[in-house]
Amino acid sequence: MIGVSAILALAAASGLTLASPSENSPAESRTLKFNVSPNGYPPYVIVGENDYSGIVWDVVTHIADRLDYKVEPRKIPRKRVDQMLLDGYIDATPRAIEWTENPEQFVFSDPIVRVQEVFFVPLDSSFEYNSPDDLRSKTLVTHLGYKYPVLEPLLESGELQRFDVSEDSDMFDYLLHGRRFDAAVADRLLGQWIIRQENLQGKVRYTTNNISDYGFRLMLRPEWQPFVDQFNEELADLRASGKLEHILSSYR
Repeated sequence: MIGVSAILALAAASGLTLASPSENSPAESRTLKFNVSPNGYPPYVIVGENDYSGIVWDVVTHIADRLDYKVEPRKIPRKRVDQMLLDGYIDATPRAIEWTENPEQFVFSDPIVRVQEVFFVPLDSSFEYNSPDDLRSKTLVTHLGYKYPVLEPLLESGELQRFDVSEDSDMFDYLLHGRRFDAAVADRLLGQWIIRQENLQGKVRYTTNNISDYGFRLMLRPEWQPFVDQFNEELADLRASGKLEHILSSYR
């Protein structure tokens, strides 16, 4: 396992500034060191030149303010997040339980939002998705490095082809301007955000049925359980009042 000194050296070489591990309890520090990652994760966390936004960022900062906590953003490389969370250099990161290698080491909040992968297609396409059988002989635009368990049997048999792109924003360019692509696979809220950013309204639609559904939560160290309990109460109030839906609607 990589040591703390190696992590700090890597962070320095990447131009990242890290806080020291907190020696105080969460209740004493009243500060939540929150991972936003170097490039964010739109539309959940959006990293600007001098500011931050996004669905999860807005929810976390709103609730933290109500609980009298200050949120300090930390840009942690994806591969180092879990260990740096355990070591105390950050206190929380957005995460689905299903995406975590050792979830028993952490505590998780209730889901802030659902992450659902759907198929995006040109508006005039007749493509619909009801079962994997609908994907036979199709070619999909997919994200480089992403795994799609529902699609794996067809991909392995060669009945379905994938074309990987490294940037989410490029997926719709290939979908709309390539001649051999039937659909693009993307998180629904991410796709809606790209459509809004790129002014693609009226050009792209997404399928009703999805191929995944995960709760996107906060992941923290076990000593943050009291904060998680308070966070969950505030999150429930935010959802019941309609304010959470208002936040969601501003990014789609």
